[in-house]
Amino acid sequence: MKALFDSSSLKCSKLVTRTYSTSFSLGIRLFAPKIRPAIYAIYGFVRYADEIVDSFHDYDQEELLTEFIQEYKLSLKRKISLNPIINSFQAVVQKYELYEYADVFLERMQYDLEVTEYTTKEAYENYIYGSADVVGLMCLRVFVDNDNEKFEHLKSSAKYLGSAFQKVNFLRDIKQDLESLGRSYFPNVHQKELTDEVKKEIILDIEGDFEKAYQGLVQLPIESRLGVYIAYKYYSKLLKKLKLTKSEKILSDRIHISNPMKMVILAKGYVRYKLNAI
Repeated sequence: MKALFDSSSLKCSKLVTRTYSTSFSLGIRLFAPKIRPAIYAIYGFVRYADEIVDSFHDYDQEELLTEFIQEYKLSLKRKISLNPIINSFQAVVQKYELYEYADVFLERMQYDLEVTEYTTKEAYENYIYGSADVVGLMCLRVFVDNDNEKFEHLKSSAKYLGSAFQKVNFLRDIKQDLESLGRSYFPNVHQKELTDEVKKEIILDIEGDFEKAYQGLVQLPIESRLGVYIAYKYYSKLLKKLKLTKSEKILSDRIHISNPMKMVILAKGYVRYKLNAI
């Protein structure tokens, strides 16, 4: 039965999510049960695409990504794929009409195999839109259950939140991106140097994104609001920690939030949620 195959495919997407991101997985568990499967499917797909371009250096990454994209395109026609991650994702794409966003995301993944430095703000923002903003927009389509009016109303905030998350990741992972992947995403970071002035500029930009994103976050449907809020608070805390960390240390160590602090963020967020203060 196809239903049994689809169910097992979704379990694979859920496993991928829990394996690669404990924080994101925790956030998904705070969503209403009816929207969790679609978010697992989205995360599993984008995670695997990202892994191809970031981790599989001992293999022909271009060939792997091309095959991954071709299998995805074929799955849209067949409405099935024997790759369980793709099978789960294609069903969500078709249900929530995510075709355009998925195509843009895959295009940006191809950039990671071709582009190593983003020297202009336009190129930088263009990459962020395709690698992060569209993922937020895909999730938003699920959150509003295809309600076009709600989607258009919250679309801008979702993009700001996606941008904020991605920029925090770039700043946190700047050492790995520069040394292991040979990539420089920030157009004002050159020759593996991060000055205090440039760091301050980056942080101010991210803080602005977070501020604009919050305006839409509090208007999300109740089924998704808590999960998104916890992710927002987690990344906000990480940004504050990066802000207080010297530039040289950011270039030498990977800054992170401890598990006990994550639990504190979760507990405080849950209390605010129950008090209807989000």
